[in-house]
Amino acid sequence: MFMYLIRRVIYAIPIMLGVTLLCFLLLHLAPGDPLSSVLPADASEGLRNQMLALYGFDKPLPVQFVTWLWRALHGDLGTSISTGDPVATDVFGALAYSLRLALVATLLGFCFGGMFGFIGGYYRNTLVDRVSSFVSVLGVSVPHYWLAIVLVIVFAVYLPWLPATGGGPDGAAGWTWDWQHVRYMLLPAVAMSVIPMGIIARTVRALVGDILGQEFIVGLAAKGLGNRAILAHVAKNVAPTALSVMGLQLGYLLGGSILIETIFSWPGTGFLLNTAIFQRDYPLLQGTILTLALLFVLVNLIVDTLQTVLDPRIART
Repeated sequence: MFMYLIRRVIYAIPIMLGVTLLCFLLLHLAPGDPLSSVLPADASEGLRNQMLALYGFDKPLPVQFVTWLWRALHGDLGTSISTGDPVATDVFGALAYSLRLALVATLLGFCFGGMFGFIGGYYRNTLVDRVSSFVSVLGVSVPHYWLAIVLVIVFAVYLPWLPATGGGPDGAAGWTWDWQHVRYMLLPAVAMSVIPMGIIARTVRALVGDILGQEFIVGLAAKGLGNRAILAHVAKNVAPTALSVMGLQLGYLLGGSILIETIFSWPGTGFLLNTAIFQRDYPLLQGTILTLALLFVLVNLIVDTLQTVLDPRIART
C-alpha cells in the first residue's frame, strides 16, 4: 500500500507540471493587456514599463514560468494585480467556501443518486425503475445554471424563503455552521448536486443490476440468506466504484462551479476565477487554477486509496 501511494504521487508530478505549463501558456497567449485593470487609459509608456517590471512581465516567458513555479513551490503564488493582496490569501479564503459547497453538493448527489440507482437496479424493468431512470437522466440533462436561475426565481423571489445571493449574513467575512449561514448554501448546493446525482444513479443502477445477475448472489440465496443480507453484499460490491465516481464528481465540482458561484455570488474559487478572468489578473488566475488542479489530484489519490481498502480484489503491487 505504501509503495502504491509513493508511485501515485510520483505519477502525479509530471501531470502537475504539464497542468502548470499549459495554464501559464494559455493565459499569456490570450489577447489583451494584463495591466489594463490597474493602469488608466492615458498611462505613460514609462509607467507601463515600470509596472511590467514590477510584476515580471518584461522578462521572457520561460524565465517568467520558472520564476513563478519556483515561488509557487515555496508557497508564494504572487500578488494580485487588481487588489494588491497576496494571491495565496485570496485563493485559500475562497477555497474554504468552495470546499463547503462542493462537499454538501456531493453528499446530496451521492445520497439521492445512490438511493435512486439502488432502487432502480433492484426493481429493474419495472415502473419504479423507469421513474428512477427518468430522474437520473433528468439530473444529467438539465443545465445546472438554468436550474440555479429557476431556484432563485421560485425560492427567493416568489417564495422568499431563502436568500438568493451571498455567502452569509455578513458576506464572506466569516462562516459558522448555523442556520443563518447554511440557508445561503442550500440553493447553490441543490443546483450543483443534480449532475452528480444523475451520474451516480445511473452508475449504481447498472452495477446493482449486473451484480444481482451473478452466480454468487444465487449461491447466497441458496444458502438461506435473507434479502437484507444479500443487499448488504451487493452494496459492498457497489461501494468501490460508487466511491470512485463520487471522488471524481467532487473534483469536478471544485473546479467547475464558476457559473453556479457567479449566479449566487458565492465567494468561492469559481467566483474568484470569474472575477480574475474579467480583470485579466494573471497571478490570481494562475494561483487559483494551480490550487484546484493540485486539489483534484489529491482527491483522486485519496479515492484510489479508499477504493483499494474497500475492495481487496483490487491487487496493486
